[in-house]
Amino acid sequence: MRTIDEINEKILQKKAIVLTAEEVKARVQEVGVAQTAKEVDVVTTGTFEPMESSGAILNIGQTDPPIKIRQCWLDGVLAYSGFGAVDLYLGATQMADYPGMGEVSDHEEFRERGGGHVIADLIAGKPVHLKAIGQVTDCYSRASFETTISRDTINQFYLFNPRNLYQNFIVGVNGGDRPLYTYLGCLQPDLGNAVYSNPGALSPLMNDPDLQLVGIGTKIFLGGGVGYVAWEGTQHFSLQKRLPNHTPIGPAATLALIGDAKQMQARWVRGCYFRSYGSSLMLGVGIPLPVLHEEAIAHCAVLDQDLVAPVVDFSIPRRIRPTFGLVSYAQLKSGRITIDGKSVRVASLASIFLSRQVALALKQQIEAGDFTLTKPTAAIAMDRAFLAQERWGGQINLD
Repeated sequence: MRTIDEINEKILQKKAIVLTAEEVKARVQEVGVAQTAKEVDVVTTGTFEPMESSGAILNIGQTDPPIKIRQCWLDGVLAYSGFGAVDLYLGATQMADYPGMGEVSDHEEFRERGGGHVIADLIAGKPVHLKAIGQVTDCYSRASFETTISRDTINQFYLFNPRNLYQNFIVGVNGGDRPLYTYLGCLQPDLGNAVYSNPGALSPLMNDPDLQLVGIGTKIFLGGGVGYVAWEGTQHFSLQKRLPNHTPIGPAATLALIGDAKQMQARWVRGCYFRSYGSSLMLGVGIPLPVLHEEAIAHCAVLDQDLVAPVVDFSIPRRIRPTFGLVSYAQLKSGRITIDGKSVRVASLASIFLSRQVALALKQQIEAGDFTLTKPTAAIAMDRAFLAQERWGGQINLD
């Protein structure tokens, strides 16, 4: 029907017709897929949820005399320093704690702080304490360094997130007899609650289930700035079982994302902490889907009642846990689901309100001519199985 170049020309002329995922679903209900496809150029999707497989690359600039950093802490959070002399990678889930902190490291506020919080602080323009220990060599003579940095006093500062935007995820429950503290938060015993972490029909990859419109090089809204799809994400499992509408019944495709953190906004990047589990990063991500054909609108027309997720019992400490079957996102968003005849209250880790706001913010940028689309340079692989480590304990025979 149209090409990305044609859509970009309309965007630059401020003539593109852009609808959010929710708006396009409503339009399809009114006039059907074919008519909506004729009318609409771009559909914007969005999510705001914890994305713990995230982190930031930083280059702090060289000191005088120069240093080859081999241990480094940012506000007490250990950053990885095993590559360039003053290059660092700060993971969102790394917790604060370094030797010599003494009583400070025992403070509750400090113990609930991690890499996600430091990343969010840097994006917000706040100062961050840096302490580094160097490896002394003939070309790097400095043994240690301590200073305060901010996003404006360092060179590169960009997010590189190995696994974001799960195409679908699970619903966590606890059939045991004690509270469980997990990456979904606290799961109460005896099926006391259920927690899910995907905005359903708003979610970017639920609206492009076969990844026909998203690929390597796709330009996205990342943390309020511009980002790109860098590769398939870790644990990318495109061969997950799927419904007739092509949407997966559990965790499936993922994407690796990259973007300049200096452009990002504090509203869309927030550190968070899960009690007795650890830190993470709440991140707003939006993907614009070009309407290149009617099939694009047909996929974007999917509703919450057409999407399902598995209800998984975390009380069984195994990689493959028992499930209580599948529930629709419409059921999840109602606030209660029924498990074995019991009504269970449900909460979402993803903010539905802020997911909508991401899609709306991206729509407004495109309508204003400030955000054009890119052609993917390569497709995301859709033939990936999921490999796991099957050995349990056992010794390796070296004979």
